[in-house]
Amino acid sequence: MPKLHRHGVNIHYDIFGNGPPLLLTHGYSSTSAMWQGQIEALSKHHTLILWDMRGHGQSDYPDDPLAYSEALTVGDMAALLDKAGAATAIVGGLSLGGYMSLAFYRAHPARVRALLIIDTGPGFKKDDARDAWNKRALETADRFEREGLAVLKFASRERSSVVHRDASGLARAARGMLTQRDAAVIETLPNIKVPALVVVGADDAPFLAASDYMAAKIPGAQKVVIPAAGHAVNIDQPQAFIDAVLPFLDGLPAEASAGKRAAS
Repeated sequence: MPKLHRHGVNIHYDIFGNGPPLLLTHGYSSTSAMWQGQIEALSKHHTLILWDMRGHGQSDYPDDPLAYSEALTVGDMAALLDKAGAATAIVGGLSLGGYMSLAFYRAHPARVRALLIIDTGPGFKKDDARDAWNKRALETADRFEREGLAVLKFASRERSSVVHRDASGLARAARGMLTQRDAAVIETLPNIKVPALVVVGADDAPFLAASDYMAAKIPGAQKVVIPAAGHAVNIDQPQAFIDAVLPFLDGLPAEASAGKRAAS
């Protein structure tokens, strides 16, 4: 079971297939298992890199609250690309994973070949909106500490069936990774210079406006709304999701400098 060692924290990852690298990040309180139904299709022509964020799934759940942050998560993503021998990659994810993909672009624009942003919000320009989001994130952390993994039982489908060792990492990740500090990511959108696909489920009401906003602000971005799908769009409508994503991936310009998978 491959692990990436990052300053005392072990990060679980898997690599499938060969071709241009594609790094996908799961949503908060989900795991890399949420992509199980897409592995075959996405790894046919790509090196697909999946991983569990710290505090999630098969990665470590460090006790130190300072071991959870946006910057550390972005650093984990860069280290994963290094581990895979990928100089550049298509970078994407769902919900928090999509937000972290945008944060990764902000920190490492030269390493991103394209962006795949799924059921995601880009953050907030206004302090009061960010404060309201952070209040909900902290309440989520408190609830995980009170009720444990039972919180996930009635969650959306990318979270309700995943496996975590306990809820402690999820509580710390809510406080350190789900909360937001500034408007840096949302303010990056007009400066994105790579192809971007925004995907959202038609029934994912909290993220419809955010998807419209990102599609309007990211130059040249494409947007697909998938009918009869909620927040777990790739699980609710797996074939429609693949039908939206594959043409985007296939239409990307070839890049001679794209990294190749390193021998593991």
